[in-house]
Amino acid sequence: MVLIGGITRLTDSGLSMVNWKLFMGAMPPLNEIQWQETFELYKQSPEFKKINSHYTIKEFKVIFFWEYLHRLLGRLLGIIFIVPFCYFLIRKQLNKKLFIQSLVLFFMGSLQAAIGWWMVKSGLVDRPDVSHFRLSIHLITAFLTCCLTLWIALPLIFPKKKQGNKTLFRSHIILFILLIIQIIYGGFVAGLDAGYSFNTWPKMNGEWLPEALYAIKPTWKNFTENRAGIQFVHRTLALIIVSLIIVIRIIGSKLNIKNHDKLILNIILYLCVFQTVIGIFTLILKVPFSLAILHQLVAFFLLMSVVYSIFLFKKS
Repeated sequence: MVLIGGITRLTDSGLSMVNWKLFMGAMPPLNEIQWQETFELYKQSPEFKKINSHYTIKEFKVIFFWEYLHRLLGRLLGIIFIVPFCYFLIRKQLNKKLFIQSLVLFFMGSLQAAIGWWMVKSGLVDRPDVSHFRLSIHLITAFLTCCLTLWIALPLIFPKKKQGNKTLFRSHIILFILLIIQIIYGGFVAGLDAGYSFNTWPKMNGEWLPEALYAIKPTWKNFTENRAGIQFVHRTLALIIVSLIIVIRIIGSKLNIKNHDKLILNIILYLCVFQTVIGIFTLILKVPFSLAILHQLVAFFLLMSVVYSIFLFKKS
């Protein structure tokens, strides 16, 4: 779902479906008449009028495919959750805690679908693109839903009690918070196409603090609405996160912890370095499709690894 979501964004396919029908919308156009009707609806959108007015129905089918697949996967995820949930509920295999956790998870999934449509609607009125704030909310809600899914599953997979480690637990909580902020800013970068400017590293077009960084008044808006400011925060946070993970790894090497625990710390470090290198090349090469997708996917695995570490070092 995360992968297809990234492809949908990078191919600018998200505004190709201009309506949302939860059940009836599961079926795509099945003949040329239906395709023409769907294309006519798209022609009324700001994206077609201002950007894609040259599109033929053949080109429209390409962008429609990715958005349709994205929504279809959302429906499939709902079914994959609801059917087993009802089965286990009837069989009385859910204790009170797991029942409540499952309801929260269902709410998160439903909320994510609603946010997705709320995001798409922002690009169907006047602007031919979605709000970068709504895009980031959609992105981070997806990641948090995945985090919660893993957090609920881990005690079921590893039910035995463990000692934990307070130092590593607290440091991974801090790391988790920083990663969440970084992913939000990744959504800002994607939403404003900020990756297509300042395509140099480590300096931004030869400057550490370019003038464009303070182009908007009041100043704080530069870090939420200005491409330069948003990219600057994304760059800086990446270095802070790498530094923190290195410190955590050094601390872990001095503690008496299991080899498995050290292995997890190594995996997080390797993923973070790999993610940083991908990010740098994605920027320098002006956001090539494959690297941009890989960048989002590795961010997902890095965050899930940190969730696992928090579980690992948390006392029972």
